[in-house]
Amino acid sequence: MDEYPIPEGVKRGNDKLCKLTDNAAAKLSGLLTRQGRPNGALRLAVVGGGCSGLQYKMDLVDGPVKRDIFVRSHNVNVVMDPKSALFVSGSLLDFSDDLQKGGFKVTNPNAAAHCSCGESFSA
Repeated sequence: MDEYPIPEGVKRGNDKLCKLTDNAAAKLSGLLTRQGRPNGALRLAVVGGGCSGLQYKMDLVDGPVKRDIFVRSHNVNVVMDPKSALFVSGSLLDFSDDLQKGGFKVTNPNAAAHCSCGESFSA
């Protein structure tokens, strides 16, 4: 197990909570390095909104804060709040350079339905 140091008050998760593909890890690592945050993290959150009721929000952050759940996958840090973790458990985060449907995509086994545009879901 990768023993990356995390602050007190942060729980350590594993890739059963959220796993990155090689493509997603490479893209995130490059983005974090370019921003001068080589030890930073992707914050993955689930917020209300979209046609189906819930949507993903992703931000690059300096690292976890108190009460976060921290996951290290493919040497990239991912953090999320406990409520979001309930919705994304078992998810896979991928990245594609595809011109029309490119970007980061979450494959979530907990999503009961998706909207037609693919930007929101219900659980």
